[in-house]
Amino acid sequence: MKPQPNSTTEGDHLLAALAALANPHRMRVVAALASGGRNYVSQLAREIGISRPLLHLHLQKLEDAGLVTSKLELSTDGKALNYFDVTEFAFHLTPAAIAGAAKTLTAKPET
Repeated sequence: MKPQPNSTTEGDHLLAALAALANPHRMRVVAALASGGRNYVSQLAREIGISRPLLHLHLQKLEDAGLVTSKLELSTDGKALNYFDVTEFAFHLTPAAIAGAAKTLTAKPET
């Protein structure tokens, strides 16, 4: 796993990705985008069965973690549609991989 350019360390990126995926709605979003391809917010909200404002919160968390991307496009009738797509990612979680990522964390442990 490589850290995102100009953003976080490997450990911080892994922590953000795991935190983002530690929610059933966000897992469903990733699953829907992975199986159905890119989609716009209204349609994705209907497919998953949650409100658009709640979906926006979950999409923002996924986007902040680098797991999805968004692109604003205009439809043929002039409506602005925010399309989301899942990014390719893979995490190889072993004790050794976690130990290596932990060494690069910039976040301070909670006291």
